[in-house]
Amino acid sequence: MIGLALGNWALGALAFESVRAQEIRECRNGELATWGDGQDRPAIGSTLSFTYNPADAPGWFPETLVAGMVAKAAAAWSQCGVGSHVLAWAGTAKQAPGVIVVDWSEQGSGGNFGLANLGRRTLSLGPKAFELLRTRNPAHDARETLQMVISHEMGHMFGLMAHSRRCVDVLSYYHNGKGEKCYSRDPMQMRNFAEYRHVLPTACDIARCRQANGKPPLPR
Repeated sequence: MIGLALGNWALGALAFESVRAQEIRECRNGELATWGDGQDRPAIGSTLSFTYNPADAPGWFPETLVAGMVAKAAAAWSQCGVGSHVLAWAGTAKQAPGVIVVDWSEQGSGGNFGLANLGRRTLSLGPKAFELLRTRNPAHDARETLQMVISHEMGHMFGLMAHSRRCVDVLSYYHNGKGEKCYSRDPMQMRNFAEYRHVLPTACDIARCRQANGKPPLPR
């Protein structure tokens, strides 16, 4: 009986995982919904250039790791129809104008995990927030949270100002602070994931981004 119970649990976990995977790769009619907390707009440039400044990064996040995450997020968001590329960090004095700097700054992040400032063209990550995460939950793979934060904040640079009501979207908020919760095709499955949001833009994130940038939908 124990073996059967464990086997059923494993099959159930796989089923839950497959529903989430479906949500990530497809955007059904009616699923493009936001909390109405912002107005989507075109990206801040026809082509976006990013660079990573490793100064003040926590020691457990090597420069090559974070730079790779920036490149991965930029490539994923380029499905919006807005080109992007990542440049090597050349130092503040030599930085080309218009380049979006991904950095570590307690002030720039506002004490959050991350914060995008479109006017200053910065995507600031919060050192103390990640230190607290490591202290309180050392078993959690903080690399997943870091990739999700970079992807989320980068989405604002690509034009998504409102937050998604679909739980799995990287641009989602789980609730609006007024008792309303985000949407999932199977809410019961969410308890199986410490972080339900995807670490990269989902099909609905990309669909909304293409709308914001005046691009036709991708073929299904």
